[in-house]
Amino acid sequence: MANPSPRRMLPLLTSPHKGGRSALTCEFRCGNACAHEVANASENAYFGDVVTSVLSRRGMLRAGALGALAAGVGAAGLAGAAPAAAEPKPEAGAFGHGGDRGRGGLRFAAVAPNREDRLVVPEGYQSAPVVRWGDPVLPDAPAFDFENQTAEAQAKQFGYNCDFVTFFPMGSNRGLLWVNHEYSDEALMFRGYAGGNAATEEQIKIGLAAHGGSVVEIERVGGSGQWRLVTRGRRRYNRRVTAQTPMRFTGPAAGGDLLKTAADPSGTTVLGMLNNCAGGTTPWGTVLSGEENFNQYFVLGSGAPEADKAALRRYGIDTTSTTPSGRRFDRVEERFDLSKHPHEANRFGWIVEIDPFDPDSTPIKRTALGRLAHEGATTTLAKDGRVVAYMGDDSRFEYVYKFVSKKRYIPGYDRHNRTLLDEGTLYVAKFTGDSPAAEIDGSGKLPSDGQFDGSGQWIPLVTGNVSHVPGMTAAEVLVFTRLAADKVGATKMDRPEDIERNPVTGGVYLALTNNSNRTAAQVDEANPRPSNRHGHVLEIVERRNDAGATTFAWWLPLVCGDPNDPATYFAGFDKTKVSPISCPDNVAFDRDGNLWISTDGNALGSNDGLFVMPVTGRERGYLRQFLTVPIGAETCGPMITQDQRSVFVAVQHPGEVNGASPEAPASHWPDGGTSQPRPSVAVAWHTQGRKIGS
Repeated sequence: MANPSPRRMLPLLTSPHKGGRSALTCEFRCGNACAHEVANASENAYFGDVVTSVLSRRGMLRAGALGALAAGVGAAGLAGAAPAAAEPKPEAGAFGHGGDRGRGGLRFAAVAPNREDRLVVPEGYQSAPVVRWGDPVLPDAPAFDFENQTAEAQAKQFGYNCDFVTFFPMGSNRGLLWVNHEYSDEALMFRGYAGGNAATEEQIKIGLAAHGGSVVEIERVGGSGQWRLVTRGRRRYNRRVTAQTPMRFTGPAAGGDLLKTAADPSGTTVLGMLNNCAGGTTPWGTVLSGEENFNQYFVLGSGAPEADKAALRRYGIDTTSTTPSGRRFDRVEERFDLSKHPHEANRFGWIVEIDPFDPDSTPIKRTALGRLAHEGATTTLAKDGRVVAYMGDDSRFEYVYKFVSKKRYIPGYDRHNRTLLDEGTLYVAKFTGDSPAAEIDGSGKLPSDGQFDGSGQWIPLVTGNVSHVPGMTAAEVLVFTRLAADKVGATKMDRPEDIERNPVTGGVYLALTNNSNRTAAQVDEANPRPSNRHGHVLEIVERRNDAGATTFAWWLPLVCGDPNDPATYFAGFDKTKVSPISCPDNVAFDRDGNLWISTDGNALGSNDGLFVMPVTGRERGYLRQFLTVPIGAETCGPMITQDQRSVFVAVQHPGEVNGASPEAPASHWPDGGTSQPRPSVAVAWHTQGRKIGS
């Protein structure tokens, strides 16, 4: 690994934001969302108000076995569906988990919570950066020069913050790495940045170019688990996607009036993608990248037509201010001014599909998957071969969605498969608790049945061009998906983020990061704590373990926080042995079915990190911290390679703490010395070539 910079302890934030984030992170990542009113003002019942269960959870689980429809983690979806798992033993636990299946032999000493300015890994492991902000991506890109940045250079270099990471192997020693670039932090990117009207046009253009995503070719170092950027040769697959890359719309909403603008009267083309957070891959080998907090980039919603303002507000766009603020992308591209182009905001908030093997291909915004603050889209196959995509809407009191294609996936039939995400049914989740309301009192105490659990259903919103929501057309449902979900009574959740399916058990795991705005009157069995600063993880087991089913059971295997806090829960495991964890964000699985969790905004006062927890067997709930990221950084990814010898993490916004600037950097990672911090993707591996975590 690179030589670590001198360690220095930083004082705790003097004015911490909710969830432990710094003011800089809140401003540049989501436009200070927590400082504004909650966008969801619907009257949907919290399911503590629901008396009757949709169906019996335990009866439903007896109806089918736990199966697995997943390819290997890291190259997810490339190998198609795996065989179904065996019927669980009758004496197995409530969710069919029992014995040692999937335990994976985790054997490492947990990393202690810390405030070090380096990437800390367990004894016996090493880590190193793979690709940094500003590293050349295209062959003609110049070397990075912090003091002399240009938009032209940035459009050819690795973008700024890095979130979702996935890997497409090309043999055992080479592959393509895709990385989302979620947002830019101009206060750390430029010396003397003043923002708003004081920012230079070149700084604004650099910010636009720093968004999007990158495809880079990487290679294994020797026979180890270390990987590095390929810097020689043609690098024919390398690509930058930015906020200005031409893209096209497909699906039922494409070409509709709600997507038309003066620059695109056809409603079928759009420039770029914004604030791309998590993502997924498809069985045919493409990337699905989710546009999340796009609302912050638009100004002067006050000047939009009155008929449009309710929908703009529902997506967190200010419709009252007459003074533009923020990054001011509108100063260089008029389309960000909603008083002039009110439909431009409707063209963001989608799942974008990118072909990493064709750098000349046009990215596609798939409207059939709905428009929201997409954390990402994780795909799997239903038992009948239809493609299923799970999606979270990462905002307070928002919803969980899934899309099920109309047609079936056909291995090797690429032309057919590339149409599957354009026609199908979009659903939203409704959760029901199975405990008396009096037992969900906000204390975190488990109800009398011993766990927070219940049943649920997927409520259809739209199928192709047919709306299931009274008073809304199919196009309106897809463009204003949040409003449609409000109407059908979906369950308000605590910031639904990344969703992944366990390749061993078939369970679907959802990270719920936090929600400090939930009151004691609003707690329910799936969101059992008020002022939820630390978040939790929820598992869904669908009927007959079929991803195409419309009913499911659920439970909370992990309620995060300090293990000494009685309101925390680690699947029943001895809490004196587990690591503290706060604000779960991204989740992933290794091939053994162990759950890996990265965190964002640790509210316990230490650096964010990567954790792993078995979800089956005797060590179910034994959560341990595998690594920590540097000061001010968020842990993104993670991605475990199919051979389980490497784990990639995206180290987002290192040094992004209150008071930091290029003149007074809070971090010097990854280059050490007096260097400026650079968001980077790093890899960790066992020095003896063992599987990660062993």
